[in-house]
Amino acid sequence: MDPEATAIPLTKLHRDRFAALPAGVSAPTYRRSDLTPGIVHIGVGNFHRAHQAWYIHQMMQNGLAHDWAIIGAGVRDYDAAMRKTLIAQDCLTTLIELDPKGISAEVIGPMIDYLPIERNNAALIQKMADPAIRIVSLTVTEGGYFLDANTGAFDTDHPDLKHDATYPDQPRTAFGALVAALDQRRLNGAQPFTALSCDNLQGNGSILRSCVVGLAQMSNPDLARWIDQNGAFPNSMVDCIVPATTDQVVSQCHALGLDDQAPVSHENFRQWVVEDDFCAGRPPFERVGVTLTRDVHSYETMKLRILNGGHQLLANVGEVLNVPTIADCMQDPDIAAFFRKVQTEEILPHVQSVPGTTAQEYLSLVEQRFANTAIHDTTRRVAFDGSSRHPGFLHPSLNDAIAAGSSLSGLALAEAFWCRMCAGVRENGSEIEANDPQWEDLHQTARAAKANPELWIRKTQNFGDMTQQQGFAKAFARWLTLIWGRGCRTAIAEYTVIGSASIQ
Repeated sequence: MDPEATAIPLTKLHRDRFAALPAGVSAPTYRRSDLTPGIVHIGVGNFHRAHQAWYIHQMMQNGLAHDWAIIGAGVRDYDAAMRKTLIAQDCLTTLIELDPKGISAEVIGPMIDYLPIERNNAALIQKMADPAIRIVSLTVTEGGYFLDANTGAFDTDHPDLKHDATYPDQPRTAFGALVAALDQRRLNGAQPFTALSCDNLQGNGSILRSCVVGLAQMSNPDLARWIDQNGAFPNSMVDCIVPATTDQVVSQCHALGLDDQAPVSHENFRQWVVEDDFCAGRPPFERVGVTLTRDVHSYETMKLRILNGGHQLLANVGEVLNVPTIADCMQDPDIAAFFRKVQTEEILPHVQSVPGTTAQEYLSLVEQRFANTAIHDTTRRVAFDGSSRHPGFLHPSLNDAIAAGSSLSGLALAEAFWCRMCAGVRENGSEIEANDPQWEDLHQTARAAKANPELWIRKTQNFGDMTQQQGFAKAFARWLTLIWGRGCRTAIAEYTVIGSASIQ
């Protein structure tokens, strides 16, 4: 840690000490004692605090939404550490905006409590059953929705879901807790809350509906019908690059004179697009720049394919080549050329424009954001959980290319880079540590695929019907063989410089 940073007197975050915050750090202008809860949020990670909580904070700063304060919640053991940290600082968060021109900070306070983490989720169920709670929002990651890898349907065979269906009053999962709370509201004559997914999934609201209604159907069909008929599950698209909190971020916070044990850094860009479908009222989102629409799909497609898909284009090869951050990848001539060619020739042709922005304009914006050297967003973080992110972010573009008979060589190369990364060793010989919930299986298959590339794409839980597409299979096998034989940069050069006609 920087000795000069530690020499600055630090102000601990506290609800009664806003006046003591260092000059230049903005703080809540609203009285937190006047706030009453309207939202329970499950999954209080960095992204939620930098994105959804920030929007609620902005409303409160403008004298709005004081009855929409957030109650934090979690359903996993690891959530307990975050709860302990945030409770100790009155659920306040320091947000550090990383602009290439310089950093700035603000303290936000829309979250007023954090529920205990319990095995049976009793406190969470009780709070969600309170009619004052009108929205329950979630950030539980793309892989947290219990979807069957082959069909995309709700996986009713998962042991945790079977437990929740058998013991609905003692659920293990967030969805089981939602069902239990909705059942209490129904029995008490209260209306349901709106369940709002904020995860990077195409049609995330529809997926959340299938999870909640599907789980209720397993134990109580009448409840399932009531939820389906009366509840609301709006689709949404969320966008803000929020790196993991590192010692560097903590040092930046200290350099500003703030003692925050869980600060959050983020880029100088946010976007939130929400389907205007709420069954129990909503905050005035439109007053703080949220786009309310009946057509979230086009925004989702543009963001998930260009930005989230683009992250996977960079992160996997970046890991193999030991390029530490996304910004570093954008500064690498080979990786940047690969990124732009795949985006321009194989992703953008299948992405429609949205009001005010073309796909090409959005790509230019994404390139600027990814190149922000103030954001220390590691390739390791972005590459995490490829078994969920590749099917969610890159494979839709692959499927469209297959259906259209258009170029897919660069996308096949991206899949080969993922396989090469999962082999667990970089080109310089250093180890790539486990970085996926399915790592053991992926690692073993990736090592075997070095001699037989077909083994990787036979994994139908990741590739589905694409395994039957000879064009894709041939391109993938050739790329993976070339990567292992002559390295990633040679493969990139053959794709970007020599041309890729012979690969398809």
